[in-house]
Amino acid sequence: MKNELKKYLTQLSIIKGDFILSSGEKSNYYIDARLCTLSSKPLSIITSIFYQKITQFNINYVGGPTIGADPIVGALLQKASDEKYNLSGFLARSTDKKHGTKKLIEGPDIESKDVILVEDVVSTGGSLIKVIEELKNLKCNVNAILSIVDREMNAEKKFKDLNINYYPIFKVSELL
Repeated sequence: MKNELKKYLTQLSIIKGDFILSSGEKSNYYIDARLCTLSSKPLSIITSIFYQKITQFNINYVGGPTIGADPIVGALLQKASDEKYNLSGFLARSTDKKHGTKKLIEGPDIESKDVILVEDVVSTGGSLIKVIEELKNLKCNVNAILSIVDREMNAEKKFKDLNINYYPIFKVSELL
């Protein structure tokens, strides 16, 4: 299963060129994992791998930063429904919402809940750390972070320092 996903990632998601990452750092490649999370077969593989980890932790809330986590969360909710597993999803905005409820975290009330975060690609971990801070304001316990690809830019150490388990499916060195 993992080898099949690797083929999809290398064929669809790794783009060579000159890029500026969300962290502001320059890179000679970009990983657009959305090309896999927005395609049925690779998304199905990702979902199966993540779902197994979520059920091992016996967690009922999964979410992550919008837009990378959106298709993953949706697919996980569908898989949980098919498997009769109680799972609810949430999405975290990167900026304050100026209208309506003005919430940064969209979805059910997750205050004081155990959660798992999902993300497509993790570089420095900055986006996830912002989400973690907001979840801590809600008294949530982040049990783990699941990602498709870790770009090996020190995020793993940052998550370890926060005492959060981190499980990337691939490290970028396995794909390039």
